[in-house]
Amino acid sequence: METTDEQLLDNPAWSALTTVQAPLAEGTAHCKRYRREVLSFVACDHAAGHSLEELQPWIHEGESFYLIGTLPPLPANWQVVHELPCAQMVLQRMNEIPAKTPVEIAVMTAADGGDMYDLVNRVQPGYYNPGTPLLGTYYGIRQEGRLVAMAGERMRMQGFTELSAIVTDPAFTGRGFAQQLITRLCQQHAADGATSMLHVSVANERAIRLYEHMGFVTRREIVFRKIVTG
Repeated sequence: METTDEQLLDNPAWSALTTVQAPLAEGTAHCKRYRREVLSFVACDHAAGHSLEELQPWIHEGESFYLIGTLPPLPANWQVVHELPCAQMVLQRMNEIPAKTPVEIAVMTAADGGDMYDLVNRVQPGYYNPGTPLLGTYYGIRQEGRLVAMAGERMRMQGFTELSAIVTDPAFTGRGFAQQLITRLCQQHAADGATSMLHVSVANERAIRLYEHMGFVTRREIVFRKIVTG
């Protein structure tokens, strides 16, 4: 049975922007966005029934951004250009899985910023900005001095923390690096009293199988929509 707390995940960006990550928010009482350099996500209070029209003073002309879940009325000069159905998965119980190739995992710092940005936007472009590391903790794995895998935290709200930017250089896949990074983050969340959750494209069956193997269960399907302004 779903808990009342899990209902925060129906509108995750709004839940994050109005609680833990409120210092990174801009906008009005009913519509908000992350600061542009941090994350290209906007959100609206579904219960209030407001249009995104009131967010226009915080949106740059020609800017593109993402909205998760229910689509409120859009200003006339905004349009949805892409929809990505995702599985919203919540960690039920962490399964202990031996690492294929144990490696050193390091906490990423400001000095790693350029390498992190390059890796994510080479493998999974569009969802990561230069200021995204301000959202939480990021871990990485280097091989021969080169950053080849990373994972971190994105949306954080009361009781839940989202895993994101889980990427591995294509030349280093199949070694269990993502699994080790996810395990480290989930252990940290458990120690902090938070439940780990994530979003993954429903078409990414390989990743979904990995997450299920690790103990995640699909809570619901939720759509990420890319919106552009005129």
